Amino acid sequence: MSRQAATRAAVLGSPVDQSLSPTLHRAAYAAMGLNWGFEAIECDETTLYGMLDARNGTWAGLTLAMPLKRAALPWLDDVTDLALDVGGVNTVVFRKGRSFGDNTDAHGITLALREAGVDTPASALVLGGGATASSALAALRDLGIREPSLVVREQRRAAEAAAAAGRLGMAVDVHTFDRLDELLHSAGLVISTLPAGAADPYAAAIVHSRAAVLDVVPSAWPTRLAKAAGFAGSTVVDGLSMLVHQAARQVELITGRSDVPVDAMREAGQTELARRAG
Repeated sequence: MSRQAATRAAVLGSPVDQSLSPTLHRAAYAAMGLNWGFEAIECDETTLYGMLDARNGTWAGLTLAMPLKRAALPWLDDVTDLALDVGGVNTVVFRKGRSFGDNTDAHGITLALREAGVDTPASALVLGGGATASSALAALRDLGIREPSLVVREQRRAAEAAAAAGRLGMAVDVHTFDRLDELLHSAGLVISTLPAGAADPYAAAIVHSRAAVLDVVPSAWPTRLAKAAGFAGSTVVDGLSMLVHQAARQVELITGRSDVPVDAMREAGQTELARRAG
């Protein structure tokens, strides 16, 4: 089947029922005049290869949520250096019988920060040590920060992100949260990659530092951290902005078009989050 005829895409993950990807991608396709479908499909590591194989040649592409970003790497024909560096793919494009993997999370973080005017932070802290933290490190490298700090509950939780930092050519210091107050004295930017609510105990300390804040949580917005930072006059970057920009790059890769309607995607995301908050 030709790429022109491959007009379906999907997000795979587990759980995937709360993913905003269908909302964002469908909004983009509609605004671009594409009669494409986008589904949310429950899939874990045990069924991933079958899903990838079944869709190659009949689908234009896939987006991957956790826990599939790392698991997909061995099954793809080609993977970008960035995806290898951060240790996972969130986008798969099918073309001429081959599968290509990329990671747009760092792109989303970088653009969200620049859009908010946070493009030259002197220093940065990343809270958390998982896959999103690895992408945050790549974004910080793009912004010129080569020696950020990772803050985790336990040192072992930083292993994945610390390994990614090495591949990215960065030097990172890993600390536990008992040193957060001290580290905040020199931080110009704090990126929280923690799950919803997990950053709440640290909100007061972070706000006191007056650092710019990016909280990657797109739902339940504003989070306690974001609300406190905004009230204190700090620059606040919302998780939806990051999500929209990474999804826009996915749309560009999957459709092969550059006229991606970011504003339409953002509006659709805001509407859907408001509906869920209900």
